[in-house]
Amino acid sequence: MMKLKVKKLDESAIVPYYAHPQDAGLDLFSIDELTINPGESQLIHTGIAIELPLGTEAQIRPRSGLALKHQITVLNTPGTIDET
Repeated sequence: MMKLKVKKLDESAIVPYYAHPQDAGLDLFSIDELTINPGESQLIHTGIAIELPLGTEAQIRPRSGLALKHQITVLNTPGTIDET
């Protein structure tokens, strides 16, 4: 199992976690409280920084239920975060 180092940059930030033991990915949370109107895009802040091992990446993907029911998605799915 890979260890991920997470630093909270904001006291309200939630450290990503697995909602269920069998989940393939961690749930990521916003510290922003905002409304995104139809047709708009917004940058959403998480309030965390992560340290990735060399040669790895993190990906941010939309939740399938939110994408289907409310058309909430990640603009450049998947959003790639390199380790550098």
